[in-house]
Amino acid sequence: MKIDSADFRVREGALVQLGKWPTRVAPIYKSKSQYHAMLDEHIRQLSEQQSLLYADDRYAVLFIFQAMDAAGKDGVIKHVMSGVNPQGCQVFSFKHPSAQELQHDFLWRTTRDLPERGRIGIFNRSYYEEVLILRVHPEILAGEGVASHARQPAPAAMMDCST
Repeated sequence: MKIDSADFRVREGALVQLGKWPTRVAPIYKSKSQYHAMLDEHIRQLSEQQSLLYADDRYAVLFIFQAMDAAGKDGVIKHVMSGVNPQGCQVFSFKHPSAQELQHDFLWRTTRDLPERGRIGIFNRSYYEEVLILRVHPEILAGEGVASHARQPAPAAMMDCST
């Protein structure tokens, strides 16, 4: 059984009432032992895929976990990534910017922490939050002393994932 992502999609022009929006899916397993068997199989497959990713050394994989505090991001990362080789995996948590990070544009740290080819990167939270907050409250960016040219989108060449 697969999760139908259409259940969570907002259609154009639709009115969203968050209280009526689904936040969970029905279990795709019938028992705890079936859950553990499925998890073990998925971990085995992920481990095999990680070996191929490393051997190929052409691409990287980035998992982004975005949720409210105490939503279980750390637990999901722990369970899902338990079968991968930790030497080929990096986890970054983005909290309040450090003094060094404030010396750069607000997306610098996420770009800095992108995984190298052959590796898996995990962002525990993402820049999505920062981008959204800054669109709602642009005074935050001005308060950090970020120059106006640094607020512009990155050139397309920087977004090329093939390098």
